[in-house]
Amino acid sequence: QSRYVACMAAILSQMDKDHYSTYIQAFPSRPELMDFLMETFILFKDLIGKTVYPSDWVVMNMVQNREFLRAINQFGTTLTEMFLSNSNFELQLWNNYFHLAVAFLTQDSLQLENFSPAKRNSILAKYGDMRATIGASIRDMWYSLGQRKIEFIPGMVGPILEMTLVPELELRKSTIPIFFDMMLCEHRLTGSFSRFEDEILRRLDSEVEGGRGDEQYMQLFKSILLSCCQSHPELAKPGEDFVRLMSELLERLLDYRAVMNDENKTYSMSCTVNLLNFYKEIDRQAMYIRYLYKLKDLHISYENYTEGAYTLLLHARLLTWSEESNAAPVPGPHGLHLHTQRQLKEALYNQIIEYFDKGKMWEEAIHICKELAEQYESHMFDYEMLSDILQREAKFYEKILKVLRPSPDYFAVGYYGQGFPTFLRNKVFIYRGKEYERREDFEMQLLSPFPNAEKLKSTSPPGQDITNSPGQYIQCFTVQPAEEAKARLRGRSIPEQITNFYKANHVQRFSYSRPFKRGPNDPDNEFANMWIERTTFRTAYPLPGILRWFVVTSTETIIISPLENAIETMMKTNEKITSEINRHQNDPSLPINPLSMLLNGIVDPAVMGGFTKYEKAFFQEPYMQEHPEDAGNIEKLKDLIAWQIPLLAEGIRLHGQKVTEDLRPFHERMEQCFEQLRAKVESQYGVREMMFFEERRSGRPRSIAWVPDWDRLSHAGGRQSLHSTEAPPTPKPAPRPSESEDPRNGHRENRASSIFGPRRQDPRQSISELPEPKDEKWRFSCPVSESSLSADGKQPPPSRAAAGAQPSAAGSSLSPTGFGGRVRSASKLPPLPRKFSLAVYETFLEQSDA
Repeated sequence: QSRYVACMAAILSQMDKDHYSTYIQAFPSRPELMDFLMETFILFKDLIGKTVYPSDWVVMNMVQNREFLRAINQFGTTLTEMFLSNSNFELQLWNNYFHLAVAFLTQDSLQLENFSPAKRNSILAKYGDMRATIGASIRDMWYSLGQRKIEFIPGMVGPILEMTLVPELELRKSTIPIFFDMMLCEHRLTGSFSRFEDEILRRLDSEVEGGRGDEQYMQLFKSILLSCCQSHPELAKPGEDFVRLMSELLERLLDYRAVMNDENKTYSMSCTVNLLNFYKEIDRQAMYIRYLYKLKDLHISYENYTEGAYTLLLHARLLTWSEESNAAPVPGPHGLHLHTQRQLKEALYNQIIEYFDKGKMWEEAIHICKELAEQYESHMFDYEMLSDILQREAKFYEKILKVLRPSPDYFAVGYYGQGFPTFLRNKVFIYRGKEYERREDFEMQLLSPFPNAEKLKSTSPPGQDITNSPGQYIQCFTVQPAEEAKARLRGRSIPEQITNFYKANHVQRFSYSRPFKRGPNDPDNEFANMWIERTTFRTAYPLPGILRWFVVTSTETIIISPLENAIETMMKTNEKITSEINRHQNDPSLPINPLSMLLNGIVDPAVMGGFTKYEKAFFQEPYMQEHPEDAGNIEKLKDLIAWQIPLLAEGIRLHGQKVTEDLRPFHERMEQCFEQLRAKVESQYGVREMMFFEERRSGRPRSIAWVPDWDRLSHAGGRQSLHSTEAPPTPKPAPRPSESEDPRNGHRENRASSIFGPRRQDPRQSISELPEPKDEKWRFSCPVSESSLSADGKQPPPSRAAAGAQPSAAGSSLSPTGFGGRVRSASKLPPLPRKFSLAVYETFLEQSDA
């Protein structure tokens, strides 16, 4: 074949313009000439595509290309002379010419930038840049088409785009205006250029992904087309919108290509999400689905099954439970034999359930199971599949309670400096770590794509000297989920395996607390001037999601005073005690060591000092006189200290049941310390007592629940009424379904729950209707500060305004954390607290701020 090509090139080299003209005129008819041109164009294109000579035979390749170029230009002249008029126009012949010319221009042997400088200069000196010559011919041939241009739209958009992406500046400048001519031609005939826009968006994606295009092309495309649009008022606004759209797509595509082949696919995933979000915004569903499956494949290759499931779920949500055919082609095995949307959605749901199962996101798998069960039961009447999906759902419920599922850590990562790509530059992201992933391992993986990056040691936001520098700086630190507890989980005895999932998932707010000192330093008590700067980060989407990380969209910083910090610390300690107690009640086989360390660290002052330092820092008369605005928070702290005693008592009781003989002296020492602590706290802050109730179902141990009232911190410093003798007004209960509407209510009523009191009463029952305990020993005692008592030790009468607000039993009061009861002096022997219902407790919580 190479000999044949060499002979043909030799013959062509002997032909001049007159030879070509004589040969063309020798054809007896136009159809025969057209057939000759058709066959010649196809032959040339085939020879160019096959690269007959090896790539290092530069001279032979250049000689062949030189003769082909002369022939193509001669045949182009024949086209304009004999096949352009309305009566003689041949669309297919012109189409073949354009495809041949573009194939010639884009062939590898003419891409001079791939040669060494010496070889490139030698080629330019002897043969010139043939790309510029053929590019000018294509441009002239296009403009000669006149009204026939519309027949080549959108068919010629792809080849022209391929030509303009060749990295030769003058060629780009001369050919990019062809795009504007296409826009103008279609707009004048149809009122828009939607066909051109759809085709160039589709082709640009594949061309840039294949390695073509660069930053220079994006700037040239933008400047040339904007200049052309401004000279035509009818295209000024739509043209500007189109150029902006193309610039945004090019930027995302170039970012994606830059990281596409990296070993670390983390940033490929980010760029993929940027692209699929872009296609979603401009309503290009086929391209959107294409990148969804690219992202899914990346996740599964890294065993990110949860993120892979959420990615597939985006496609499933586009489908309906109907027999309509699939509108967009589906990559992968699902698209081969699933023709209706119902079939495809069912297959996707089963795949999503499998991924959620592997990612231990069983709560999410259950939601999908329920939707499938509804279809099988009520729409498809496929009871065999219904039985199967219900069994899978039951296994997921069992796994939630029985399979160990550690909560992931979250990390804030900032990329500062102009050396990072645009999708990372001077942005902060929240990353979701994998199971048992240490921060050190995470940082090593994070820094591997950027070997020259410098790790910032400070957690404070950097200044402009770093953000504007040409280098790369990475900041990484651990953050905590800061979402509020779900309303339906508050105030209920729920297994820890359930609540822990909602604490660490579906989270969009994360906090980082940085302690600092302010004011005079007290070496004996660090809590007195321990302030907290708390920064809360809000991400664009909740985690987990279709990525293991999302960009931070807003931040908020507040300052926590030492007293407020003490309140939060006490709340967290009480939560931790409650959690540990419930864990041991639910699983008696757990080792006792964590419980031992937790209890001993609180009750033994030689270990941590307990809360004695809080008392020295905040409960002294000089502090209260200097900070009268903290009176409300001081009472809250006292109340939390008092409520820690019954929690510790239950923990030590459990510890005594499980302790071994060799640890018995340790337990007895802990009991002695606790008795001293209890006597001190109850004499100063009053008695609190929790009532425990066994679950009515067999095998379910008794449990307790600590409900911290986080929102009651008075950040504004406002004074809160502590000793009002009026009972709060009865709140309107939230509507709930009737017994007939929710058959599960019967089961719920048979389950006991205890939050320092008996099973929940019907919330529709008002407080005034609750039965009053007859036995005096069940009275509830709430402490008050000594300043609230009169000189003779009795409580002063309520104010007239307070007395007229609402009638109530004399002596009732609200504690700062929302517990109500009769007010007694803490210095006297307190009576036993009465039992109270959960409804009463929640009512006081809601109304104590009023």
